[in-house]
Amino acid sequence: MSTISQTYDAPVEDVWDACTSAERIPRWFLPVSGDLRLHGRYQLEGNADGTIERCDPPKSFAATWEYGGEVSWIEVRLTPTADGGTRFELEHVAHVDDERWAEFGPGATGIGWDLSLLGLASHLSSDGGGVKPEESMAWMASDEGRQFMTTSSERWYGASVAAGTDPAAARAAADRTIAAYTGAPAS
Repeated sequence: MSTISQTYDAPVEDVWDACTSAERIPRWFLPVSGDLRLHGRYQLEGNADGTIERCDPPKSFAATWEYGGEVSWIEVRLTPTADGGTRFELEHVAHVDDERWAEFGPGATGIGWDLSLLGLASHLSSDGGGVKPEESMAWMASDEGRQFMTTSSERWYGASVAAGTDPAAARAAADRTIAAYTGAPAS
C-alpha cells in the first residue's frame, strides 16, 4: 500500500471536478474515456482501466486500477483545509508479485503518482488549462524532469527502507527504477 498526499490552493469542489471530469482529467493526467460514474468503467489512454466502486462527491471515490493483467485499488480523498484549500490524498493498494517488487520497489508506481500530482498542481494553479502531452514528454526528458523523477525515487527508496526493506536491495531497486524513468544507466 502506498499513500501520497498534497495540499492545493483550490477549493474542494474545484479539485473534485479536476479529478472526476472527463474534460479536465486529460489536462493534468491522461486522456480518459468510459462511463465516469458509480459502477462505470473507465480507460486511461495507454495506461490503466477499471471500475468506479465508490463515489461520495466531493469527498472521495474508489476504483479498481487494472494494468498489465493485475488488479489493484485506488482511493482518492479530499479534505478542505482551514485556509480554503484542499488536502488531496491518494491510497494505492496493490498485491505485487515478489519478483517485480524486488526488481523495482515502490518507486515504480510512486514516481508516476508523484508526476500526476505535479500535473494536477500545474492544472489547478493555471487558468484551467493544462500541460499538453508533448510538453509533458519534453519536460520529463529535460534535466529538471529527470531530477524530479530521481528525487521522487530517492524518497520512495527511503520509504521502502523505513518499511523494513534491506537497504542494499532497496537501493538496487531504486536505481533500476530511476533508470527506467530517466534512461540513465542503473548503477
